[in-house]
Amino acid sequence: MLGRTISHYHITSQLGEGGMGVVYEAEDTNLGRHVALKFLTPAMAGDESLLQRFQREARAASSLNHPNICTIHGIEQFESEHFIVMELLDGESLADRIRRGPIDIDSVLTLGVQIVDALESAHSKGIVHRDLKPANIFVTSRGQAKILDFGLAKIDKMANMGRLAMADKANSELPTAVRPKDLTEAGSTLGTVSYMSPEQARGQVTDARTDLFSFGTVLYQMATGILPFQGDTSAVVFDAILNRDPTPVSQLNASLPLELSRIIGQALEKDRDLRYQSATDLKTALKRLKRDLVSGKHAAESSGVRRAASTLQDHSIAVLYFENLSGMKEDEYLRDGITEDITTELSKIQGLKTFSRAMVLAYRDKSVTAGQVGKELGASYVLVGSLRRAGARLRINAQLVDAATDFPLWSERYDREMKDVFEVQDEIAQKIAAALRITLSPQEQQALSAKPTENMQAYDLYLRGRNYARRVGRQDLLFALQMYENAVSLDPEFALAHAGLANVCAQYYYHFERQQHWIDRATAATQKASANGSDAPEIQCAEAWVIFAEGRYDEAAEKIRLALSRNPDLEGGYYLLGRALFSAGRYQEVVDMMDEALAHAGENYNTSIPIHNSLGALGKKDALNNYVHREIALYEEGLKKVPEDARVRVLLAGNYARQGRFEEAKREADMAMALRPDDSMILYNAACVYCAMNNVSDALIAIKKAWESGYRDPIWTRQDPDLAMLHGDPVFERLYPPPKA
Repeated sequence: MLGRTISHYHITSQLGEGGMGVVYEAEDTNLGRHVALKFLTPAMAGDESLLQRFQREARAASSLNHPNICTIHGIEQFESEHFIVMELLDGESLADRIRRGPIDIDSVLTLGVQIVDALESAHSKGIVHRDLKPANIFVTSRGQAKILDFGLAKIDKMANMGRLAMADKANSELPTAVRPKDLTEAGSTLGTVSYMSPEQARGQVTDARTDLFSFGTVLYQMATGILPFQGDTSAVVFDAILNRDPTPVSQLNASLPLELSRIIGQALEKDRDLRYQSATDLKTALKRLKRDLVSGKHAAESSGVRRAASTLQDHSIAVLYFENLSGMKEDEYLRDGITEDITTELSKIQGLKTFSRAMVLAYRDKSVTAGQVGKELGASYVLVGSLRRAGARLRINAQLVDAATDFPLWSERYDREMKDVFEVQDEIAQKIAAALRITLSPQEQQALSAKPTENMQAYDLYLRGRNYARRVGRQDLLFALQMYENAVSLDPEFALAHAGLANVCAQYYYHFERQQHWIDRATAATQKASANGSDAPEIQCAEAWVIFAEGRYDEAAEKIRLALSRNPDLEGGYYLLGRALFSAGRYQEVVDMMDEALAHAGENYNTSIPIHNSLGALGKKDALNNYVHREIALYEEGLKKVPEDARVRVLLAGNYARQGRFEEAKREADMAMALRPDDSMILYNAACVYCAMNNVSDALIAIKKAWESGYRDPIWTRQDPDLAMLHGDPVFERLYPPPKA
């Protein structure tokens, strides 16, 4: 082959040989550049079905245009030879670099961000590597990471499946487009098995999260110089991947920051629902750590020395959702409400750091140890407990556990009447402070003893109303309104219930019925809520909703920002801020706050909507496509919890449609409209679904019905990128005219 000219490629040297064939360096005589040619093995080229699949995968991979992915210039055939034309690289494989020992933290983060950025771009196009490992990552002489064989590894795995299953030692490395001095020896099956995700090891269906697990393994090896899952045979390695936790990197290399250990630990979660859900999430975590190291924020952690026990770091606590022992699904709102209120109580203690409810939500109703939670979140202590209600009686068990030792520091059982629940919450907070030797100031003691209401029936109605209000739909808001009205009738001084009532009235005006009496009721309720001089964040949020409903978007944004500065976990706070900023045309601000908003969103999936729309309005197609994967996971989780939630169904339908999953999209949209046939929000989002399916006629019918059912906001509708194809249609322009100059 050397010295031959194939088509217009003059072959000058051989670079390597592997499972798919042989790689040569060649000169493209047409363009005068040097490239790498990968010739397929005769067996592969002779298998028509395998060849066709390979060509489809290679075409998909060739569509990737990213600085950290090795470029595929073309897929060609000359006479009987099939070959790929690839970018020629100069440098060394990451595998060779790791053989010289652990990589410094700055290079780990720099290369890591580059690699996961490439994964983000590929995943946004639906392409998963499935064989990510140091041998398939190249580091150029300029220090730039390049992922090799993107989209091709899956084909090679098919061709070698029998060999992988039957032998512990086999040549499964792919030849790469690098110069001879940089080539590594052909690897073994172990080299590939060590980077497999648990779902790959089990032979299950894989998705983008498989690449994130493999990337976590690569990060681990870069930082420590060793693999997290080791063994002399494939069976031993498989067992480690499926059943054993790797040694934290901070124990192997004391100079590494604890945050890197946490990031790698989450990437290596065996349960992919607890793993990072997208490359974007993982990239953000690495970039934030890189920024913080530069600013010196993690200097103390990098020294490998734990700070004194009196510092905030050692007084961090994760409050897990209590177990609902009654077995009654309808009691979950109470379980959730009490757990969240205990978190709120603990957040009033200045010497104690509490983790947001969104960060602990993934552990709800799952069997996890305090040590596992502490390691994954970086929490020093974990509060676990259970709740059982029987009529007016309530039993609460609570236990504070040291995450480092899994040793309980304090535990208590409370058998009380429902009316005593606030005293229980107060006592739990006081006992935890005492167990951690935190001295409470008089102001903190006063804040802990304050009760939102003396009437437990009113409190129960308030929690129910809050649960319904999260769903936003017309009927759900009316249910919430009824709960709040009953709550304030039982306790006219219940400020939070008045705030909830105002919130619902303002939203009902905005979404469903533009009649002044809704605004009047909302305004009156905010005045009652603040009548006793309270300026609680919940009251500020209600006031911001009234301002937003009246179309004063910038003013609403500033109001809700103030409330969020006092309570980042404020129910629906980031959703309202996102809506206000989007309506004001401040799209980039929405995207900039995305990570913070989602970190505090909890189960309020509405928070994701203005983020989605802002990415679309800014034309960030790759980021939006990748974000859709994250949204789908969020919506599917919401649907598991509340199958009758029509709004989450229609939002899920929209994202299915954007992925070309039209049959699933139609199923969910039809179900949503059957559940809420006259809900303007459902109809509006159905129009978005039809647009994603290029069905303009049905989209126009749906948006017209949405207008007739009360949704009349032309600013949001015209700025929504999901409805862009309707612009210019006479029906659309009449219903939602552009603002007058």
